[in-house]
Amino acid sequence: MAVTAYLYGQFFDHLAQKRIDLDSDTFKIMLLTSGYSPAQDTHDYIDDVVAASNEVVGAGYTAGGGTLDNVTWGYIAGSNVWKWDADNEAWTTATITARYAVIYDDTAASDPLVGYIDFGADVTSTAGTFTIAFAAAGIFTITVS
Repeated sequence: MAVTAYLYGQFFDHLAQKRIDLDSDTFKIMLLTSGYSPAQDTHDYIDDVVAASNEVVGAGYTAGGGTLDNVTWGYIAGSNVWKWDADNEAWTTATITARYAVIYDDTAASDPLVGYIDFGADVTSTAGTFTIAFAAAGIFTITVS
C-alpha cells in the first residue's frame, strides 16, 4: 500500500494572504472515509472536506480530529530547505476505518486546509491505536533555489 501526501493548491495563497501562521496557529488532523474525493486544486477550507459527512466516526475518535503537538517551522541553514513538522498523531483504543487524513488550521477563520494524506486503501483499527507517523524529514519541506 502506497501512502502519499499532498499540499492543497490554495495553501500557498492562505500563506500569502496571512490566513495561516505556521509558527503560532493551532493545526489539527482529521480522519476521513473513502467517501471523500480529494480535490487538490479547489478544496480550500474545511467545509469542502466535511460537506458530505466524510469524517470518520467510531470509538476512540473525536470529531474534528486531533491537535498537532510541537509544531515547528524553520529554515535549515546550508540546505536551502524550509521544514514544517509536528509530533506523530495517535488515537488510542480506536475502532475506526480511514482512507485519508486532512491537516487544517483550526485557528484561522473558516479553517483553511494545508494538505492531505492518502493511505492508498482503507486502514482499520479495532480497539487499538491508529497512528499517523510523519516522515523523519517533516510533514512537508520546501527547497529554495
